[in-house]
Amino acid sequence: MAAEPCSSSSSSSSSSSNLRITVERNPSESRLSQLDIKCWPKWGCSPGKYQLKFDAEETCYLLKGRVKAYYPKGSSEYVEFGAGDLVTIPKGLTCTWDVSLAVDKHYKFESSSSSS
Repeated sequence: MAAEPCSSSSSSSSSSSNLRITVERNPSESRLSQLDIKCWPKWGCSPGKYQLKFDAEETCYLLKGRVKAYYPKGSSEYVEFGAGDLVTIPKGLTCTWDVSLAVDKHYKFESSSSSS
């Protein structure tokens, strides 16, 4: 029996205005090893602004960096995360990442076929 991801919001609406990024601050070493994060691929980017659309749910663990992720146009809301944070980004979300410190992260995409 696999553990459920930390974001368990059951949204029946797929409107991107209801999609929210979940941030778990400084998860324990046991949580990180349970997720097998060190085996996930790595990705990084330089400081700057990036318009991103997530076609699958992404879970990532930031090794370095600082990000303000702004929700879609028409909203002034944003969420901040950085080194040491475990972040879950829902499928279907479009957001702008304002990267103030270069990002280095481990990441994993959920396959849409694993719904049970």
